[in-house]
Amino acid sequence: MKKKILALVLALAMVLGLAACGSSGSGSGSGSQSGSQTSNSDFKVGAIYINKKSDTAGYTYAHHTGITKAMKELGMDPETQLVIVDQVPEDDTQVGAAVDTLVGEGCSIIFGISFGYLNEMEVKAQEYPDVIFSHATGFKSNDTNYNNYFGRIYQARYLAGIAAGLKSLETGNNNIGYVSAYDTEYAETCSGINGFTLGVQAVNPNATVYVKELGTWTDEVNEYAFAEELIKSYGCGVIAQHCDSAQPQLAAEKAGQFGCGYNSDMTADAPAAHLTAPVWNWDVYYKLAIQTAMECESADQFVEKMGGPAYYGGLNEGMVDVSPLSENCAAGTQDAIDQVKALIASGEWDVFSGVKLNITVTDGKATIEKVDAPLVTSDRDEVKDDQVVVAANTEIVPAGGPSVEDSVITGSMNYLVKGVVVA
Repeated sequence: MKKKILALVLALAMVLGLAACGSSGSGSGSGSQSGSQTSNSDFKVGAIYINKKSDTAGYTYAHHTGITKAMKELGMDPETQLVIVDQVPEDDTQVGAAVDTLVGEGCSIIFGISFGYLNEMEVKAQEYPDVIFSHATGFKSNDTNYNNYFGRIYQARYLAGIAAGLKSLETGNNNIGYVSAYDTEYAETCSGINGFTLGVQAVNPNATVYVKELGTWTDEVNEYAFAEELIKSYGCGVIAQHCDSAQPQLAAEKAGQFGCGYNSDMTADAPAAHLTAPVWNWDVYYKLAIQTAMECESADQFVEKMGGPAYYGGLNEGMVDVSPLSENCAAGTQDAIDQVKALIASGEWDVFSGVKLNITVTDGKATIEKVDAPLVTSDRDEVKDDQVVVAANTEIVPAGGPSVEDSVITGSMNYLVKGVVVA
């Protein structure tokens, strides 16, 4: 009898011990716990969006799709575990209020998904050291609970430029438009314009890319109006974009022209116009970040476990790509893009080097020639505060030279390449 009682006591102790282990590190509901979770259902994710979470295309849509896909792959329920504050402008007071709301909801990791959120997120990361903060497209971070993430979207923009350039050859129109949030003010937009233009030039060296600057990340009215102006005033036959909505593609379709969207596949928005779009597979990052956050015993381990303060994935990581080509694309576009992808994947070539690609298409088959040629700035001076910061026709990389460094592409690129004209 004593042996039976002892056995029952030991069994009960084991059950209680397992239960105790199973509850360790679970969220407290205050948002202050970022420790390891034994059940994914114990973990809450917060996100701050600049646009509506209900958007069906564009920037916020791409991020929202990436977060929800990543959470589902991790066995999480976005309906109950994802807390969103949307339509938050790039205003420190409103960003701070959004963070406070998400912390109050018990979120263990908070994603800030607009460039202008970076300063307030830095402040809040200090205020809430037990919460993980992760910021999209910016450059600020700390050594513990605050990192940033972006990707080599310039690679995908080069591929989209190939599609645009081949279409311009097919239509006989060398003028291509580009509606951009900014041009040289931010390396993100600047490198995107340059990558796209170099892709265009690889197939149509006579093409000119006309850039119309919005001066804001999102402005649906002017996104449409600027695309119209590029078509009517500059005769552009293909409209590319670095802005949040599908409005430039709608304008291109209405005018009977063609276009390359951004962030998500916009073929459904403008089926008669859209060629392809540089797209983000944000789920690649979100899955890694959320899983890493759940494995951290405390928030201050996050940056180290992520391998550093900045994440920067590209085609090889599956972080960026172009959307499936539409039937509007010129013959041979897919073959040309596939071959350039293979070159980038091999590591022997990248976009901003002193080696240019000459791509020709015959009977639907692409031929690629690598030619040593310098990377040169546009025919206009780049001026800031009435001072010339980059002179026209400046050689950035000599013929045959290596690609510019990542720190330039992400932080200090402030010039446009030859072939770009600011409209």
